[in-house]
Amino acid sequence: MEENKIDNLLRIIVEEYIKTASPVGSGLVVFKYLPDVSSATIRNYMAELEERDLIFQPHTSSGRVPTTKGYQYYINNFVIGGKSKNKKREGLKALSIEEGVDESPVKSLAKKIADISGEVVLVSSNSGDVYYTGISNLFRQPEFAHQELVNDMSDVIDNLDELMDGIFEDIDSSAQIMIGPENPFGEESSAVIARYESGSDEGVIGILGPNRMNYRENMELIDLARKILSNL
Repeated sequence: MEENKIDNLLRIIVEEYIKTASPVGSGLVVFKYLPDVSSATIRNYMAELEERDLIFQPHTSSGRVPTTKGYQYYINNFVIGGKSKNKKREGLKALSIEEGVDESPVKSLAKKIADISGEVVLVSSNSGDVYYTGISNLFRQPEFAHQELVNDMSDVIDNLDELMDGIFEDIDSSAQIMIGPENPFGEESSAVIARYESGSDEGVIGILGPNRMNYRENMELIDLARKILSNL
């Protein structure tokens, strides 16, 4: 039971941080989520999560932030196999019927996903063509106030052709999450990506953003996009 409470606290911290980009303190957790639990108990649970390297305290007087390991634990235990109740996906469904006027259905779909997710959307075909949209979304994220991260991500974008070509054969038909040291797009970013088949065309479509992204919604968007492309 204690373990469940600590895991639930991690879920709260991750989801609150995804929404606000602000470190999550014990007082906020009690006030907003767990009014029947004392701040002292929450701080004890936080200390245990820190010992497990799932969260950290960026400044002495601040709340906690998920680590890459914490995001991965959250994904494995709360995202994969879960269902989102988010209504935003309804707007995406319309693209299976209503396509862009002056561009391909794939590009039109990618732009819609970028608008919904607030992230970058990548599309790569089996012929090696790479298309991306939503770069301004990425650089508006609070994480990119740090110039070093902007430079790192700019290098990734400059080399997208090679990166996408390198992972093309390893992508499955269901949405998968790339995060941490094994993420080819860099440790400070995450990707939700899947393979699609549309007639004779085969490709990869994915969402690229900071580690602080809405994984559940983005997985659902990519799975839905794959189905829409398969039906074109």
